[in-house]
Amino acid sequence: MPNKKIVAKRVLRICGWIALCALSAHGQRHSTAISEAEEEKIRDAAADPAHRVVVFQEIIEARVQRMQSILADKRAQGRREDLKQNMEDISGLVDEFEDNLEEYDKAHRDLRKPLPKLVTAMERWESVLKQPPVDESYELTRKLALETVADVKAEVTEMIPAQAAYFKAHPPDKNANPGGVGEIHHE
Repeated sequence: MPNKKIVAKRVLRICGWIALCALSAHGQRHSTAISEAEEEKIRDAAADPAHRVVVFQEIIEARVQRMQSILADKRAQGRREDLKQNMEDISGLVDEFEDNLEEYDKAHRDLRKPLPKLVTAMERWESVLKQPPVDESYELTRKLALETVADVKAEVTEMIPAQAAYFKAHPPDKNANPGGVGEIHHE
């Protein structure tokens, strides 16, 4: 169960997103943060939470790589808007990913394998989000994206030893589905 500090941060992020959406709604192009193919990959991985973590990580990584490509082309038309859109996409995807992680944590799904790699990836995401030059048009968006990634990274960092301790005390059935779907261990 998330502690009060995490809940308060999420409420502040949501308020920030509402303010940001209200400011940017006029005249902005609308794109979906996730494609139908990506949505299908996430759905297909529903039976295996560890694989779903990897799928989310890959989808977010694609946005991070796109952001690096935009940063590399300093003369690209619409660069600011593209950077802002990628920051919004990253923040939204990480926030949705956090919801999945919290559910998996509550249900004691075995995520020991992908979590350490996820922390490393999130450190990279933070680094890339810090790379664009300061620009008033996307600073609030960048700040929200960085906070979202940092909060989820902190949660994942806490989950790693908690998962190790839990599964040491409750070894998973060797014949169970990957990620323990269908078998919720009760304490």
